[in-house]
Amino acid sequence: MEHITRTAIVPASAAGSRLDQAAAALLPEFSRTRLQQWIREGRLRVNGEARAARSAVLAGDTLVLDAETASETTWSATPMVLSILFEDESMLVLDKPVGLVVHPAAGHADDTLLNGLLVHCPALAELPRAGVVHRLDRDTSGVLVVAKTLAAQTALSAAIQAREVTREYRAVVNGVVVSGGTVDRPIGRHPRDRQRMAVLNSGGRRAVTHYRVLARYRAHTLLGVLLETGRTHQIRVHMASIGFPIVGDPVYGGRPRLPRGASHSLIECLQGLRRQALHALRLSFAHPASGEPMCFEAPLPADLRTLIDALADDRREHADD
Repeated sequence: MEHITRTAIVPASAAGSRLDQAAAALLPEFSRTRLQQWIREGRLRVNGEARAARSAVLAGDTLVLDAETASETTWSATPMVLSILFEDESMLVLDKPVGLVVHPAAGHADDTLLNGLLVHCPALAELPRAGVVHRLDRDTSGVLVVAKTLAAQTALSAAIQAREVTREYRAVVNGVVVSGGTVDRPIGRHPRDRQRMAVLNSGGRRAVTHYRVLARYRAHTLLGVLLETGRTHQIRVHMASIGFPIVGDPVYGGRPRLPRGASHSLIECLQGLRRQALHALRLSFAHPASGEPMCFEAPLPADLRTLIDALADDRREHADD
């Protein structure tokens, strides 16, 4: 059990939002469920007053949290092999494999990264979301940071909110991208399919994705992608919205695109890829305790290296076409 206090000022951009929505944006180290509980208990107040979670906040309102943390829930600890790139008293950085869900959800109660972390570091059970400050989709591989203390979690969450964390990805997309660019389109839940996200003209949260061309192939492109914001499925939704969906994406990617005259090996690679060709390559940020610049990289996994090599071979074989 740990006593915590937080103060946050509602910015103009959040004016008119529900209290629980504003609190979730301003205090991202705590789950929405926990914040709603604290609002009901009067532990999170607006200008010194208890309010309902649905009440609207105004620009300049002061949110004050005075509460105690306890174990978030009764998560089980499940032994698993973790690929740890770095660890100290404040945090650990991992290379998350394909197929591993980060946080327990329906259908994944005890086989997630969080469950494995609780074996490696049982004290994480006392932190909101067991120290998780950002997530990767189940079938996106790559580098991920987890806080080991509440102070580190608060600092890392604030850095992400302030866009002081650099998140660089590698993506193979369908189609030949002419040049790099930026997608600045709001993202929210799909109006009909609640399991999907979508670009929304109204009601979505601002989402910004920068991309650059690293290699062009006959019918595909290798991109370097930088996230300015971190919405659910952001890269996948944004690239699909401009006509260049991620190869292998089962939700937003559509059918595999095969270049004319593709070799058997390339066809096997494209049709056999069982996940989106998206990898979190590099993560850069200031150390949450010392402020020292840190940069971590997770090498491309074998399936994406094989795909990229096959696309390059196909380009060479058809260079004179």
